[in-house]
Amino acid sequence: MRATDLTLAEGLKALEKREISAVELTDAFLSGIERLNPRLNAYITVTAEQARASAAASDARRAKGEAGPLEGIPLGIKDLFCTEGVRTTAASKILGEFTPPYESTVSANLKRDGAVFLGKLNLDEFAMGSSNTTSAFGPVENPWSRANDPTKRLVPGGSSGGSAAAVAARLAMGATATDTGGSIRQPAAFCGIAGIKPTYGRCSRWGIVAFASSLDQAGPVARSVEDCAILLRSMSGHDPKDSTSANLPVPDFAAACGRSVKGLRIGVPAEYTLPGLAPEIEALWQQGLDWLKQQGAEIVPISLPHTKYALPTYYVVAPAEASSNLARYDGVRYGLRVTERDSDLRDLYERTRAAGFGAEVKRRIMIGTYVLSAGYYDAYYLKAQKVRALIARDFTEAWAKVDAIVTPATPSSAFAMDEKQDDPVTMYLNDVFTVTANLAGLPGLAVPAGLDGQGLPLGLQVIGRPFDEETVFAVGAALERAADFTAKPQVMA
Repeated sequence: MRATDLTLAEGLKALEKREISAVELTDAFLSGIERLNPRLNAYITVTAEQARASAAASDARRAKGEAGPLEGIPLGIKDLFCTEGVRTTAASKILGEFTPPYESTVSANLKRDGAVFLGKLNLDEFAMGSSNTTSAFGPVENPWSRANDPTKRLVPGGSSGGSAAAVAARLAMGATATDTGGSIRQPAAFCGIAGIKPTYGRCSRWGIVAFASSLDQAGPVARSVEDCAILLRSMSGHDPKDSTSANLPVPDFAAACGRSVKGLRIGVPAEYTLPGLAPEIEALWQQGLDWLKQQGAEIVPISLPHTKYALPTYYVVAPAEASSNLARYDGVRYGLRVTERDSDLRDLYERTRAAGFGAEVKRRIMIGTYVLSAGYYDAYYLKAQKVRALIARDFTEAWAKVDAIVTPATPSSAFAMDEKQDDPVTMYLNDVFTVTANLAGLPGLAVPAGLDGQGLPLGLQVIGRPFDEETVFAVGAALERAADFTAKPQVMA
């Protein structure tokens, strides 16, 4: 087996047994990046020399018996996480060559545990998008392709498209990602890998470039559910620098992957059966429920009546918070500055923001500014927050009846780069199954579970109670075992 074919859990065992060194493992992934990144564009910045030095230090720690839980594991870091001394762009021109003098808490936790960083991964600009085509550094290509049209370039999903494509193509053993409305789960499903958005507050948001602060949450993507569980344990924990960080113990998530689902009650929300849902996705959903039933779970129909308002609510709340967060990028404090001789401060702001932000970011800033304006605040933003509370209440009532909820992860498989791009509303519908978990702050896990008629991966989603990621991992691992998803992308290191 090639080193890049190892899962993260297998990689840890191989390192422990001295079957491979961290330097050899890192070199294998760097070789793949050198060969395939010019096509896939998954990485914005590759830190090869730093990675080799980090891997050598990791081998030295292991030799001294000081190995951490992730010692020597090569990871990619979404370019939304600030990394000390390494350019952090958020895939936007406006951050330009911004190099943070500090490390995000999540990436610092991974370093503490011995991980090796290969570089910074591409994303939709400021994490705004469902296709990874809004990056100022160019789109990311999905390593999978359609059986009947292998030349058609497909999107990897967004916003964590670089993270998902890199892991699927064996250009990283795992990767960090963030999820504001589905940005971990949708690209994971499109690329045939696993990804979890944990409960809001489980991972610190300190040092992550903000999009919508009440919705953003960091999480991992990896080749298997167990790999995600291993990574999430390192990423999680209380952080006094983030007031929304939960001061709760971090369980052994990987141990939960071996739990039985016998006796668990699995909810099936009636409102997730949307008109026009692809028959293949509906069939996979039913198959997933049958797998759980065969393993002893009880399938329980439930209702989440305010689900139909989730998407419009999300697209009021998220742009409102984005317009506020992105006000800080004005040409004075960070990155790009565009000015003319004898121009004033207002002219500096206008020129910098016009040149620095892409079309999708500008669209969301304008929507957000509108819904927060004096004449429309009550009609849009305040009302959206009230509906958000009702959506959260639906879930609270559901938890009295069930232990977890299983739904499709996405309404379709990966689409082509030239599809849906001129219709933002159609693009926003990609998040229809995922935004509710963000609005309610719940954990959601995407698991690869099958292929569509064109040979593209489809995923199922497991949603759980707040801070009950263990049950989510148990159900996700049960689905993974039953699905036995062994298909591989066409482009792979």
